[in-house]
Amino acid sequence: MNELVTRIADKVGIEPALAEKSVGMMLGFLQREAADGPVAKMIESVPGALDLVAKYNGEGEGKGLLGGLMSALGGGGIMGLGQQLMAQGLGMGEISKLAKETMAAAREYAGDEVVDEVVASVPGLSQFV
Repeated sequence: MNELVTRIADKVGIEPALAEKSVGMMLGFLQREAADGPVAKMIESVPGALDLVAKYNGEGEGKGLLGGLMSALGGGGIMGLGQQLMAQGLGMGEISKLAKETMAAAREYAGDEVVDEVVASVPGLSQFV
């Protein structure tokens, strides 16, 4: 388990395996939804992030009917990610902490400017980080 995952698991108060999957899902979402240049730079800068994206590719196993309907109706985006994370057993408070801690770590490795560009390029993300 990499240092980033352990750190986030401790700060959010969840099991490391759940943190690993959740961070991978979140980074995979950002890779798909955020501006290509800044998000690539951010993910490449964070140790272990490329592996997490490759392993989880931002897809939740528990997408279920609601997640499928949201995607079909164009309701993916940040709300779709939230549904996927809730399907993994996370509550809204944990999802908020997960987002804040993930982006705080990204700022340490990639810098504020890069992370700000990523956040600005995803509608609705700024209210969670």
